[in-house]
Amino acid sequence: MTALLGGAIAALILRLDLGSRSATVLFAFLFALLSFSSLLVGLRFGYGLEQVVLIQRTSPLLVGPLLYLGFAAFVIPKERFSRAVLLHLSIAFIVIVIVLLSPRPIYALDWVITLSYLFYLVGLWRLWRRGPDYLIHAYFDVSQRVSNWMLRGMVLLSVILLFDTVIALDFMLNEGRNAKTLISLASIPFFIGLLAFIFVLPSMMSAPRAKSEALLQGERDNNVKLEHEARELLMSTQLYLEPDLSVQRLSRRLHVTVRALSVAINRTQDMNVSQYVNRFRMEHAADLLRGTDESVAKVMAQSGFLTRSNFYREFQRVYGCSPAAYRKGK
Repeated sequence: MTALLGGAIAALILRLDLGSRSATVLFAFLFALLSFSSLLVGLRFGYGLEQVVLIQRTSPLLVGPLLYLGFAAFVIPKERFSRAVLLHLSIAFIVIVIVLLSPRPIYALDWVITLSYLFYLVGLWRLWRRGPDYLIHAYFDVSQRVSNWMLRGMVLLSVILLFDTVIALDFMLNEGRNAKTLISLASIPFFIGLLAFIFVLPSMMSAPRAKSEALLQGERDNNVKLEHEARELLMSTQLYLEPDLSVQRLSRRLHVTVRALSVAINRTQDMNVSQYVNRFRMEHAADLLRGTDESVAKVMAQSGFLTRSNFYREFQRVYGCSPAAYRKGK
């Protein structure tokens, strides 16, 4: 029954329109995975089908990445999101392949799964604490709801972590003699949670958000206008030279919300606000490297950067070489 509920939720989630199609697809995969895992647990512990043990034990490695990436899809700029998906999922799949190909059981797998849960709990917390204003790819009217569901996702991952740890300890200390009982106990709150969610889910659905071309053009014009105002402010005041410049401070100077500024920069420049500000800093640093004999360290400090690593990383990203190589080439 739990597997059927998870599958039904996965199908319903695909009909959600929250602003990011990537997010809905990842959440659908997550619930499909939970449904599949529940089925494997039933086959193993209910019918003694030990042939599924390796897949059943390794599938939890994908839970954390899918949950995290689903919410990160609302935050990470689109040009970087594909790389994030590839990175997080490839690591999980590499570990799974190692386990499946291993000639002997890997007893540390349970603790690898635990570390995975903890890692993605921290990642989700870092996303959540930034607030709904940073959910730039979520529709404005659902951003607070998405932020709330992120918190619930952290609770879900914590509960899964708790039960998985208890079951792992039982296998370590009692050779799994209490595993069936523990799994039965764990399935009760999980089933209740899925049942509650499937009743809440329809209220989150809405008709497709068809927008007129005039409305879309108006949004594009507003974004272009706000980006132009941000550019003018940065150029006229040289705020970008201040190392402690934050998106909150910049948005206050422009008399707009953090979300409005983030969306405008992302939609018009295909980057986040930090990268946008760093672009001005890079141009200033490049001018100093070309026109003065100041050391690279002084150029870095005079261009608004606090750390050498950030300066070199951004310079490499923008110009494709180190500051010293840039100066030599020019």
